[in-house]
Amino acid sequence: MDTDVLDILRLSVIVALTAVALLALPGLALGWLLARVDFHGRALVDALVHAPLVLPPVALGWLLLELCKPSGLLGVWLHPLGLDLVYTWKGAAVAAAVMAAPLLIRAVRLAVELVDPKLEDAARTCGAAPWRVLLTVTLPLAAPGIVAGLMLAFARALGEYGATITLCGDIPGETRTMPVAIHALLDLPGDHGEPTAALLAVMSLAVALAALIGSDLLARWLTRRLRA
Repeated sequence: MDTDVLDILRLSVIVALTAVALLALPGLALGWLLARVDFHGRALVDALVHAPLVLPPVALGWLLLELCKPSGLLGVWLHPLGLDLVYTWKGAAVAAAVMAAPLLIRAVRLAVELVDPKLEDAARTCGAAPWRVLLTVTLPLAAPGIVAGLMLAFARALGEYGATITLCGDIPGETRTMPVAIHALLDLPGDHGEPTAALLAVMSLAVALAALIGSDLLARWLTRRLRA
């Protein structure tokens, strides 16, 4: 197999895993917040969380570009720290995290909502602190849904294109993930890029299916353990 293809696959997996790592704690916190806390502005937060599902990815990529460029609202703080997100793989991971966020947050929210509040109340009655209730009751019972959300986020991050190409461009070895590479190869004159594009498409499908099937099996195993 062409080493360039392996490099593209490796970069894509690294970007997707980094996106999930960036998203995991904020996604858990927001999912729990929307499921368990009634606060002013909740509808607005919920709408913002789901915005990436309905807005054009290129539009979100442009917004990230404006925020993260050296003179942008976030860029003026990140650039001096050496955290440049424009035209870097780190920016690709951030773009993928933004696009994958709704899938994780919604999965966490639904999983937490399915946890019986009476079990949490019983733990509090026994003297458990709120953080202990969260860590020993809520999150373990919601674990199957959380795992599914993490894997869905990974699969979505792996296939992200629109926001990535707008924020990071197409730089071989730096920001050329599988979707970006497929688009670039299909733009080559004639049919020269089609075989490699087809190979990358099959590889991306295989990785995504493996993640989704693995998440389903793990979620089922966790559910059986919780019921045992």
